[in-house]
Parts: sequence; structure tokens; C-alpha cells
Amino acid sequence: MKTVILANGNFPDHEVPLTCLREAELIVCCDGAAEKLVAHGLDPGVIIGDLDSVSETLKRRYESILFHDPDQETNDLTKAVRWCISRDIMEVFILGATGIREDHTLGNISLLADYSRDINATMLTDTGSFRVFDHSVTLDSVPGQQISLFSPDPSLAITSSGLRYPLQNLRLASWWCGTLNEAIGNSFRIEFENGQVIIFMEY
Repeated sequence: MKTVILANGNFPDHEVPLTCLREAELIVCCDGAAEKLVAHGLDPGVIIGDLDSVSETLKRRYESILFHDPDQETNDLTKAVRWCISRDIMEVFILGATGIREDHTLGNISLLADYSRDINATMLTDTGSFRVFDHSVTLDSVPGQQISLFSPDPSLAITSSGLRYPLQNLRLASWWCGTLNEAIGNSFRIEFENGQVIIFMEY
């Protein structure tokens, strides 16, 4: 079942996340994201959060699919991911998790590393996708495609092939160190051991 989690950041404009949204069999809305979804002519399958950003009109309309979680120590995106895991949903696409506030954007991207231990999550934005890998990986690409790498662990040694600026046991001590790279062919490979790498790929 193709499942989308829609967070309450910027509603997507790009055709890639919009197509993903339209093709979803289940849309899990984080609180006020339901308002944006309905405004774009789609219905949520689940609305989860503390529900303080959902109008009384929508609460009445979607009463049967409301999941109230008042926990203030956890953000609504994490609540949605945990709800999916509890229903044995093992793959999700996360949309609307960027924009509006930069602190929320950074927090949501970093949370992908936590989610990846329990679920296969891909975050789609209006410019590209974020995915987390805990093992070496070869990914399809197109020549000239912009690629950026981030490591939650600055001591992790990363080696790459198929990128314009190759990495050879490079440690990404700062977040900018692995950004603005570029695929030179139809695939590239990232190699590392015992860690996680967040890979951003431009559409």
C-alpha cells in the first residue's frame, strides 16, 4: 500500500511529490496538514497529532479518522511515522516536511536517520529527495544530477565513485562538506561501514 505522510510545512508544488500524493492509497496527515490537503481537493486517510491546528469543521467531517496524541515531547511527524509502524506499514513517502520554518526543516531531515531504523522513509521536497542508508549503496542517476551527502556521525569515513568530486575515506566534519556534488553517469556508489548517510538527490 503506497502511504504518504503529509506534514504541515509547505504544500508541494513540484510534479514529483504531487504525483506521489495523488497516487497514494493512504494519506496520513500531521495535524493542520489536513486543512491544506482538503483545500487541494484530496481526502486524508488519517489525521494525527494534538489536533490544535485542525478546524472544528474538519474535526466533525473526519471524526472517524482522528487520532489524538497530546504528547508535547514528540513532533507530529514522528507521531505519524510511529502510527504507520504500529500498523505494519514499512515504507512511507514524507511530503510537506520542509519550508515555512528552517528549524522545522532541519529537524525533520535529521529525524529521517532515526526513522530509518524501523521504516523505509523517503522525504520528497519541491527540489529533490532525501533518503537514509545504513549500508553501502549504488543508486541510479543521470549525468549532471546534483547530489549532496550528509552524515549524522562526523567521524564516519565515506568513499564514493561516479561523482564529479570523489570522496576517498572522507569524514564529513561539517554539514556542508558533502554538498553540491554531481553525478557523472547513470549511477553512483557510496561506500561506508557502521553508520548512516543521508543522500539528497535533485530531480
